[in-house]
Parts: sequence; structure tokens; C-alpha cells
Amino acid sequence: MARILLVISGGIAAYKMLEVIRRLRERGHETPVVMTDAATRFVTPLSVGALSNAPVLTDLFDLDREREIGHIRLARSADLVLVAPASADLLSRMAAGQADDLATATLLATGAPVLAAPAMNPHMWAHPATARNVARLAADGVRFIGPEAGEMAERGEAGVGRLAEPAAILAAIDAALAPAAPGPLAGRHAVVTSGPTHEPIDPVRYIANRSSGRQGHAIAAALAAAGARVTLVSGPVTIPAPAGVDLVAVESARDMLAAVEAALPADIAVMAAAVADFRVDAAPHKMKKTDGPPVLTLTENPDILATVSASSARPRLVVGFAAETQNVVAYARDKLARKGCDWIVANDVSADVFGGTENTVHLVSEDRVEDWPRLSKEEVGTRLVARIAETIGARGD
Repeated sequence: MARILLVISGGIAAYKMLEVIRRLRERGHETPVVMTDAATRFVTPLSVGALSNAPVLTDLFDLDREREIGHIRLARSADLVLVAPASADLLSRMAAGQADDLATATLLATGAPVLAAPAMNPHMWAHPATARNVARLAADGVRFIGPEAGEMAERGEAGVGRLAEPAAILAAIDAALAPAAPGPLAGRHAVVTSGPTHEPIDPVRYIANRSSGRQGHAIAAALAAAGARVTLVSGPVTIPAPAGVDLVAVESARDMLAAVEAALPADIAVMAAAVADFRVDAAPHKMKKTDGPPVLTLTENPDILATVSASSARPRLVVGFAAETQNVVAYARDKLARKGCDWIVANDVSADVFGGTENTVHLVSEDRVEDWPRLSKEEVGTRLVARIAETIGARGD
């Protein structure tokens, strides 16, 4: 069993770590815990220590422990470090390489893999400073789980910022501890978008589509199985993220673009999300039916596929999706030329595709069209990733 060092920072979501610790102990793991001063305002060291069956450490200047350089021993003895909840403040200090308390000093001294589960107000998560910090940490090798979309503790607040649920955190821990499986995409980084985006009209209504995220998630799972490090940027879906991927949950098209750009550079980009083409200026309060039918002025959303294809940090292989109800291949060829990507995966969504378990696709490139038979979405993901691995290998490092 593993020695998993938990670093708990301040935030109302800290209470969820009691369940995570209990489940980890049931699996036989050792769970030493470091708590920031802010974390002790939300859950008590007594509660955490009772479940972890180990002393809870809070002070960098503990005379007994630091006589033997305790934070170095703590950092070096861990098989994995879990930072959860990872507050905006702690992510900022981690990205800056600060070491002014026990949590940051230990994180700076460890050579173990680090898994971070962010939790904060949606506006804090969406802030460019947080995006820069997350991108910096990801580039340094920190893996992320969440945050997820939903209602926040603050009254009337909702969006992306909730701590991932304990089951998702435990799955991410299992994946991080699993021996690295060699695969044709080992050492590669892939960014995948999945699901719909939601464009708010008012606090309770939004523009969306029927995308379930099953195809994008299946592609992310297949890439991870092939050995790639996968960043999955997902709109609001009801399906869990595949094991072994770094999930970034978003809501709107602009959120998705920011998350994708923060995840670059990458070797591979698969833009499978069904992004809403338009948005509106959301009303601050719920619109009443008694006011009559609302007049919505639509504004075009940013084009994520075209932006990634034209980026100075462009991945070596950029794959887009075209969901069409007619002239599927012809429209896909046109989209390939307009977007500047390498491939388009075209599918006919006039049948039961959104929300279904199967798909019939055509892989369109500049010089050929591959017509695939009707397959499960998992099989589509596996076949697409095999073609990606073949092409990346042919192009060399």
C-alpha cells in the first residue's frame, strides 16, 4: 500500500477530505496530513487526525520535528502528494515556488507525484491569474482533478469551482499510483474537449445542445490507455471522467477556450466538444414570463478549433469534429479548409447520436476520406487513437 501525503488548504470543501481519508485508510494506505492555518478554520485537526490515525502537522517551526528537518523527511517519504482542496491562494504560492509555511515547503521539497484538486469561487477559477498558475503547475508536472460545475456554498453562486467528489478523487489517486503502462503515445500530451457548452441567458436558463460527452470522453480514455498524458476539458456532462486523465470542467465556450489555451503546449489536440456557436448577454435576474417573450441578441462565440489551429503553440496534430445532419463529408471538407486543422471527424447526427452509445464517422483529411462502419463510441475512440499514434510515430519527435 502507498503513503499518500494529504495537503489540505482553506475552503468550505475541506470537510469532504474526511471522507477521502476514511476511504484511503480502508484501502490500507498511510495518510499523513498537513493542514494550512486556513484549513483549520474549516475542519479541526482533531477530526482529521482521528480518521488518518496519524498526527496532523500544521507548523513549519515545530521544534521537535524540525530538529531533524521534518518537512524534508515528510516530503521524501511520500509516494503521492494530494493537495485538496487546493485553494486559489495555495495554487498561486505553489506556482511561485514559495516555501513560507509547512504546506508549501513540503511541496517544494517533494519528488513524489503531486495531484491537485482545486476548489474555489467560479470567478476565482475563471480569473486569468488562476489560469496562468494552473498552466504553470501543469507544465511542472502537477496533475489536476476538477474542479466541477455546480452550486457553490455562497448563496446564489454557481459555476465551475466545486471540489471534485470523493469518488472522483479516489479514482484519480488510483490512476496516479498505477504503474505507467508503456504505450505508443507515452511521453505525449493530448488535449481533448468534450460535451456541450452552456451559454447563460439568465441565472436559471441557458443555450445548449444535446451532446452527452460520451464520444469525447471515450477518446480521452483511449489516449490515456495509449500512454498519453491527457487534459480533458469538458463542458457540463453527467458522465464521470475516465480514470487517468486530468479533468478541467468548464461551462461556457469562453471558459473552454481559456482552459484549452492554458493546457497548451501539447502534441495532440482533439476538439470533440459541441461548442455553442452563439451567446447572449445574460440577464442578471430571472426573466419573467409576464414580461413577454424575451428578445435575444446573439453574439458569436470564439472559434476554439480555428484558434488552436492558428496558435503559436499549435499541437503537431489537430483534430476537429463536424456534427452534421446532411452533406456530411462535403461540409467536413469545407470545415477542414476553413479551420486549418489536420483532420475532421465527421458524423451524421440526424440519427440517435447525441446521448447514444454508437456513432458512424468519416475521418476526413486533406487527401483522403476514411468511411468507418457503425461502431460503439469506445471503438471509435480506440480506432481514432490508433490512427493518431500511427501518424505521430510517422512524423517522429
